[in-house]
Amino acid sequence: MSDDEFRFETRSIHAGQEPDEETGALMTPIHANSTYRQDAPGEHRGYEYSRTGNPTRTDLEENLASLENADYGRAFSSGMGSINTVLNLLESGDHVVTGNDVYGGTHRIFTQVYEDYDIDFTFVDMTDLDAIESAFREETELLWLETPTNPLMSIVDVEAASEIAHAHDALCAIDNTFATPYLQRPLELGADIVSHSLTKYLGGHSDVVGGALLTNDEQLDERFGFYQNAVGATPGPFDSFLVLRGTKTLPVRMDRHCENARQIADWLEDHPDVDRVYYPGLESHPGHEIAREQMDDFGGMLSFELDASLEETSEVVSNTEVFTLAESLGGVESLIEQPAPMTHAAIPREERLEAGLTDGLVRVSVGIEHADDLIADLETAIESTLR
Repeated sequence: MSDDEFRFETRSIHAGQEPDEETGALMTPIHANSTYRQDAPGEHRGYEYSRTGNPTRTDLEENLASLENADYGRAFSSGMGSINTVLNLLESGDHVVTGNDVYGGTHRIFTQVYEDYDIDFTFVDMTDLDAIESAFREETELLWLETPTNPLMSIVDVEAASEIAHAHDALCAIDNTFATPYLQRPLELGADIVSHSLTKYLGGHSDVVGGALLTNDEQLDERFGFYQNAVGATPGPFDSFLVLRGTKTLPVRMDRHCENARQIADWLEDHPDVDRVYYPGLESHPGHEIAREQMDDFGGMLSFELDASLEETSEVVSNTEVFTLAESLGGVESLIEQPAPMTHAAIPREERLEAGLTDGLVRVSVGIEHADDLIADLETAIESTLR
């Protein structure tokens, strides 16, 4: 199926997912094989060992590449597996510029794993292009971005940031998990690499863990393929099947996520116990205009800051009924969490507070339930604790 031939909604269902030639089965078969018969030593039919390649995984990789308008795609066993693969490109002495409010797991692998291999990281405010520019050094090889960021929903100008990276002969990689390719396609804006946690919106049902890397650069893809095989952080066929099931409904789910998030953000902005709302769809958001230019909608993730202590905020997020207190995001059900003791606990408190990750910060992944029920649930939890 040619990407130029069909729109996103059609490709999400059909790209990489032709009916099985032998049986006519409509759904992608789950090829539960570890090895494959060879016609002669070294002569196989495209597959030899499932760590190296699996037909179900190939279908997923083709589907994801189509959705990101990428030439190449690689799937991994987790989002961290995909991030680790990008970091495998680096060598001792290299330098990385990244955001000061990146996902806690990303911060952890940067500072607690790769810094031990003499790779240096500089954390800056990615909304400040001058700060990005100033952070580059001669040894900088990678600019790592999130947009919207996790959890402050900051918006980074992808096109401008990519130009800065390329002016310094560095790669620009973007974690596009929050936006998904339905809302934002960073390769079209100049990025070299797109990373996803397939666990989130692309899977969409909180029942699978996976990651992916997309690129238009053949040499990068070959290196990703080498590390994918050599390191072995690859998804099994059943995981690949579950993500393919998820991408079929991505457009309709994302439309509802966005619709609900807009209503909740508007309500929170007028709430007396809420000091600040972080949602790029609000005109008050400092990155609103850039988000309008590079995104097709504003997503289902938002954060808000309560006028409350760490303990009071913990009580609020523990008292919801429709929202489930849980880490992760992007499923059909709404989740709520407190970044300080949960997803961003790996970041030292002083560094966390300096980046704006306060004790009263709450992050919500807005699901596809009825918006009125979600608002009523938040209102009850806030009022029962703070009034």
